Amino acid sequence: MPSIQENAAPSTPGSLRTAVLWCNLGSPDAPTAAAVRPYLADFLGDPRVVEIPKALWALILHGIILRTRPAKSAAKYASIWMREGSPLKVWTQKQATLLAGWLGERGHRATVRDAMRYGSPSIASRLDALQAEGVGRVLVLQAYPQYSGTTTASVIDAVNAWSSRQRRVPEFRFVNDYHDDPAYIEALAQSIEKHWKTEGRGQVLLMSFHGIPARNIALGDPYQAQCLETARLLTARLGLSDEQHRVTFQSRFGRAKWLEPYTEPTLRELGASGVKRVDVVCPGFPADCLETLEEIAMEGREAFLHSGGEVFSYIPCLNDSPAWITALAGIAERNLAGWPTQTVPAAR
Repeated sequence: MPSIQENAAPSTPGSLRTAVLWCNLGSPDAPTAAAVRPYLADFLGDPRVVEIPKALWALILHGIILRTRPAKSAAKYASIWMREGSPLKVWTQKQATLLAGWLGERGHRATVRDAMRYGSPSIASRLDALQAEGVGRVLVLQAYPQYSGTTTASVIDAVNAWSSRQRRVPEFRFVNDYHDDPAYIEALAQSIEKHWKTEGRGQVLLMSFHGIPARNIALGDPYQAQCLETARLLTARLGLSDEQHRVTFQSRFGRAKWLEPYTEPTLRELGASGVKRVDVVCPGFPADCLETLEEIAMEGREAFLHSGGEVFSYIPCLNDSPAWITALAGIAERNLAGWPTQTVPAAR
């Protein structure tokens, strides 16, 4: 176990370095049941994710879910796995690299690292490494444009859990959401318009956000309101009428009521009602992942086409689009304000 001296950051305030920790949900290390099982145990074992009595949930999770779900999930991951690995991890790492480059071009001396709430590289391991590098200020920036206790607050929990074990705690700042950031909205709009230009335009644009239990909203979670505001701003920017768009929520888990309307039933309804062509975008996911590439682009497509639809067009996530990296860097730069990161005059 390293000593306090070995982990200590430089003692001179001016020598403390600044970092941006770009956090996403996570992914198993391989598309196998053996790799999925510990990932799911970590994810579904988080009390922020499943809010039922711990003892009861432990029996369900370890007695039922982790015995059956890993193999099914592994098959889904295998269907979207990239040569470089998990799409979510590949894109998140690339976004961190591009963000570091953008900040560097603007004259900021800041280390940028990607981290995963569940799986690797973990938040704790990244913070350990940053501390060893002499980082004393950390901006925690998350791949969740809309705030939810199930996601955003869970990352904060992980950072606080790490901090509770440290003798010297860095200075932290947290970006809780950017659901209405103009540059983020513009990046989404540009990605949709680019898709329309090359692939044609559907009759309806369906915006699918990740769902959460409806009970969470009643308890004060602002997630639903922020999703609807993102959708309102995006449709206004695109000039869509009420008939030309839908907002839905996906990835329901368990039997409890989640945010409605649900994505797959809506796609079936559209196909059955005579809509022949639909475009689907996932504004709450900055990086393509299992929920977008398998649940939407595969399962959603099948639901729409089997219900009478003719053309299903999935619009990829923002991933490494220049407009998105510019938006992300702008969010980071604003929240770094006041910290001594500027080493050269900013480019004009």
